[in-house]
Amino acid sequence: TVATLKSGDDFGKLALINDAPRAATIVLKENNCHLLRVDKEHFNRILRDVEANTLRLQEHGKDVLVLERVAKQRGQHSAFKYTVMSGTPSKMLEHLLETRLGTQVSGVDPFLDDFLLTHIVFMPVVQLVDELANYFHCDTNDGAQTPDDRGYIVNFKKRVIQFMQKWVMAVRHAAFDEPSVCDFIEELAAEVEADPELQEETSIIHNILTQMARYQDDRNQNAGQKWKLPPNGQPICLFSGNLTPSKTVIRPDDDIIFRVYCADHTYCTLRFPLHTTAEIIKACAADKLQLNRGPEDLCLVEVESNGERSVFKDNDVSIPTGLSLNGRLFVSVKDHLDALTPLQEQEGPTEAIEIDLELLSTKELAYYITTFDWDLFWAVHEYELLYHTFGRHHFGKITANLDVFLRRFNELQYWIVTEIVSAASMSKRVGLLRKFIKLAAYCKEYQNLNAFFAIVMGLSNMAVSRLQQTWEKIPSKFRKLYQEFEALIDPSRNHRAYRVFVGKLQPPLIPFMPLLLKDMTFAHEGNKTSLDGLVNFEKMHMMAQTMRTLRFCRSRSLGLEPPSPKSEGEVRSFISCLRVI
Repeated sequence: TVATLKSGDDFGKLALINDAPRAATIVLKENNCHLLRVDKEHFNRILRDVEANTLRLQEHGKDVLVLERVAKQRGQHSAFKYTVMSGTPSKMLEHLLETRLGTQVSGVDPFLDDFLLTHIVFMPVVQLVDELANYFHCDTNDGAQTPDDRGYIVNFKKRVIQFMQKWVMAVRHAAFDEPSVCDFIEELAAEVEADPELQEETSIIHNILTQMARYQDDRNQNAGQKWKLPPNGQPICLFSGNLTPSKTVIRPDDDIIFRVYCADHTYCTLRFPLHTTAEIIKACAADKLQLNRGPEDLCLVEVESNGERSVFKDNDVSIPTGLSLNGRLFVSVKDHLDALTPLQEQEGPTEAIEIDLELLSTKELAYYITTFDWDLFWAVHEYELLYHTFGRHHFGKITANLDVFLRRFNELQYWIVTEIVSAASMSKRVGLLRKFIKLAAYCKEYQNLNAFFAIVMGLSNMAVSRLQQTWEKIPSKFRKLYQEFEALIDPSRNHRAYRVFVGKLQPPLIPFMPLLLKDMTFAHEGNKTSLDGLVNFEKMHMMAQTMRTLRFCRSRSLGLEPPSPKSEGEVRSFISCLRVI
């Protein structure tokens, strides 16, 4: 880093604060310049007694890093530490490498993890890799080196390798999806092999290479995966027609087969990778449907079963997975959106497997719902929360796995309503009410809180809650249990009841995903991403906290004891394709 100082400016504060002295070369602009050296003890006293809690580092007269002093916990050698409030991406990375990596670093500090989880917002992967490469090769531009210089350079190389290790641990396969990251890892491996001073890092880089090779093999084995969005409202599934295999992740280059309609309800069937933009889809659909209009006159629209219309941006991606329950995709002339109407089949229930619910064990039903939901939840990457919050089009990335999981919540909620209002008799409705209250209880016991919320909200739906005679006929213990469930999902005080309850649980658990997305949206819309040209890292920390919730929930594998399998195959098929109006 090059900094120009004028009379009265200081330098070296960061090295003193972090107790990490560093080498520096000072070039004087003119003769007879005087530098005042302040001992660390005196500096700390001045900082404590005179300066404010905020420390600003400047380059060329502009702030590049803003730190805030916060109290440390008892037992630590210093009473204060500094946390990053804002900064330029490059300066934050430099600060991170110098202060959060290395053998002398101890204790838990969220700055590194916050950076790894959120850097895609303010520092694209290619830029991050370029800067890391510059730090790793910082010795190539120097002439003669002293032993201290060499020690500093080798130490920085080790920190770059440690950074890569932490990066892969934090974001897993998302790192290996980036060609620039894979190339850099292979470059580092060659450098480590050739440098005797980096032998201690050999095991680290080999472990990263092994993980990368394993992931790439898995990608190659599952290359060419095809999904389909069935035309009659059923959930997205693999084109093979079989049940979706355990923990199958939808990837950007996977193909999906879907229909696009026009105003007269004729349609064409398309097959595109999930990362295809709305602009390409509408152009192809218009060509197949012979609309004879230019792309600038057309738009891609979702028409829901109630007639509501949502227009997609031209640069939006993963369009088919983002459709609502019973929603359909239309291509239309922009001036004729009012002519778009729902299809006749959208007004009825989705196609599903018919089964008599009374014949199924409630506990068995809850078990298979939870295992099915767990696989969907496991496939959602933390980055998808950022893509969803800031907009997929800003990143060109898909949110297909998150879309499918959110759709599952709505499927469960409206399945409850559909089954009850479709029941032919009072006794049938009473039996279903009892069964669904028990189902919610089992889902809560299995810590599937997403399904628990969906079921209780389904029972709270106006179409169900208005059935007073039916509710009066269920035993009082079931009504009392349902009231307890309603209190748990009470949204007052920012869902305090749920937050207190979930705060006491241990993983594995499936959280109420809509609330996590609400927290992400609140952090995004309530805080600027940039402040005076610097990244607002307080906002990044808030968002990373929510993203870490997903990691915590999945930090242990799901190991539920399966109930006695009376009709396993039938139940699995049933819960994967529910009937919904």
